[in-house]
Amino acid sequence: MTSSSARQQAIASIINYKPSAKPLNFLETPAKDLFGANVFSDAVMKERLPKPIYKSLHRTIKNGEKLDPAIADVVAATMRDWAIEKGATHYAHVFYPLTTITAEKHDSFLSPDYEGGAIAEFTGKQLIQGEPDASSFPSGGIRATFEARGYTAWDVMSPAYILENPNGTVLVIPTAFVSWTGEALDKKTPLLRSMQALSAQAARLCKILGAVDPGYIYSTAGPEQEYFLIDRNFFYNRQDLLITGRTLFGSKPPKGQEFEDQYFGVIPERVLACMLEAERELFKLGVPVKTRHNEVAPSQYELAPVYENANIATDHQQLTMTTLKRVAEKYGLACLLHEKPFAGINGSGKHLNWSLGGEKVGNLLEPGETPHDNLQFLLFCVAVIRAVHKHAKLLRVAIAHSANDHRLGANEAPPAIISVFLGDMLTDIFESIEKGKAKGPKGQGYLTVGVDTLAPLPKDYGDRNRTSPFAFTGNKFEFRAVGSSQSIAGPLVVLNTIVAESVDYVATELEKATKGDPRKLNDAAQKLIQAIWKENKPVVFNGDNYSEKWHKEAEKRGLPNLRNTVDALGELKSQQAVELFEKYHVLSERETLSRYEIYVERYCKDINTESLVCLQIAKQSILPAAYRYQGELAATAAALNQAGKKAIHTGSLEAVCERVSSLEKAIEKLEHAINHKSEGDLMAHARHYRDAILPAMNSVRTICDELETIVADDIWPLPKYSEMLFIK
Repeated sequence: MTSSSARQQAIASIINYKPSAKPLNFLETPAKDLFGANVFSDAVMKERLPKPIYKSLHRTIKNGEKLDPAIADVVAATMRDWAIEKGATHYAHVFYPLTTITAEKHDSFLSPDYEGGAIAEFTGKQLIQGEPDASSFPSGGIRATFEARGYTAWDVMSPAYILENPNGTVLVIPTAFVSWTGEALDKKTPLLRSMQALSAQAARLCKILGAVDPGYIYSTAGPEQEYFLIDRNFFYNRQDLLITGRTLFGSKPPKGQEFEDQYFGVIPERVLACMLEAERELFKLGVPVKTRHNEVAPSQYELAPVYENANIATDHQQLTMTTLKRVAEKYGLACLLHEKPFAGINGSGKHLNWSLGGEKVGNLLEPGETPHDNLQFLLFCVAVIRAVHKHAKLLRVAIAHSANDHRLGANEAPPAIISVFLGDMLTDIFESIEKGKAKGPKGQGYLTVGVDTLAPLPKDYGDRNRTSPFAFTGNKFEFRAVGSSQSIAGPLVVLNTIVAESVDYVATELEKATKGDPRKLNDAAQKLIQAIWKENKPVVFNGDNYSEKWHKEAEKRGLPNLRNTVDALGELKSQQAVELFEKYHVLSERETLSRYEIYVERYCKDINTESLVCLQIAKQSILPAAYRYQGELAATAAALNQAGKKAIHTGSLEAVCERVSSLEKAIEKLEHAINHKSEGDLMAHARHYRDAILPAMNSVRTICDELETIVADDIWPLPKYSEMLFIK
């Protein structure tokens, strides 16, 4: 089959698409009964576990107390019986290695009884600890290839669940993944450590502020997920999408997103059907998905959950990505999670809404009706501002990877300069505190629409800023620079740790100033807020983060601008980063440096793969297509010349010949860049990929995209943007 006929067949398949499965019966089970149906939840444990066992486990989950290993056998047996009732034949320890995907190892419940039969077994030891091979996962030098032993450890804080498959079900147990030496080989272990550090420091500050028993304090997260859905026929006809997740070629379509008619528009029927089933599956798994809508770019969508414990939110986020991709296939669609699958239109992010609090103290970033008098809020808020200012480079590292480089700084995502948006109301309050007198908020009231039948709308204290990388949005901060394909664990580890350090600083300064005398607290707190605000307010910016004026202003303020991943990752092995993670027992020096090695190496692998795919498509698909069209034009010109036509216009032939010649040279330059062996350490290799290979790829693409606008449509080998983005 020729490339053009493959394209036509793909389009025909979309036009004639019919769902392969019967519509789901949404009336059969109400959503409220469906939610958490496949989760070994607190309610299930309370019903099934002996009361003393349940109380012990509940204290661990709710209060962060140490797990009592003695209860494991009873919990395991109860969990096994529950899972078998739901059709499970296997259990799996799921973990999150330092790759971009989830990993799991399945084991059967059945064991031979040596009498010709089998029994269902699942012990406390099997629940608490698994042993996958650790040799083939990234370790950054922590483990040699021959050192294979690694352990998964049951994370009691994140509930087990049943994962359904057409041919059965599996009991899935979230776990941490560590080496034989106890060092973290995953994303969950540092996340749990960072939450523990933040909890300790936040509880300490709450006690200074008068809380007798603040209880367990934890960070919360609500990660919005942007993604694209395109027809699977197009996806499998684009080798670049299939292998790298993004299109390495594609000229701008006649229509993109400039009409602004996609955003919050009517969701196409097939897409909505896919969304409904994905949400139904996520409901069963206890994932609190709340919002869905069309995003700005054509064929781009968003799903957003309600906020929950950051550890559980991280696990649920991985489940969300997996579920979106799996369900999309049932509807003949491909779910693209890459940050920039299509050039020239908006890419996708994962806005990470972050806060902290607990059942006894509430949301510690809730301003309340009188934020200027809310000492708890002011101290925690100014601590976050200090954390972002002091550790801006580390926050930039948390969202640094090759895919996000294509998105950050464009008019769809914040720039690489990390700044904080507070809004006019909060900024005014902190400015007034700095001057010595806190005053109440201004600007709140009601918005009159001017239509008698429409009720007046309560007006927020300030507007929203969609260009800010780190924006306060009412009672939380929204870290908008996180990429759509990445785990939120890394950004959460950094956020939790830098805020723990900053809250530690605040608590220590208050302890020094008050010496345990609560009568001195208000005066000491005001002076401390003044000092912290004055020193760290350069990081606060409420204007347009896209403007060139801000970039110049940010430089004057001394804010770092780490424009790409290669510039950013070096900060991970800085003395400041290593000491910070060590101080709060989040990562040892070796664990931190291992991540530097892993992330730099991953950057090189990503660009290397893209360059090889780019080269292959250019040489084997686009260049031959251009040759064929060149031949057709030359044959037509020769035939006309032979027929005696004197005025022959050969502009198209000349344009193709010029670009074919340029493409051959660009391909040769890319091959040279790929084959060139850079010298030096791993970072030197990364710089070579950034400075030599990426520009060479872009040169190849530029010429190929020009050819796409010239070569006859029936010859062009790749599905075009106008097809992939608009044919649903």
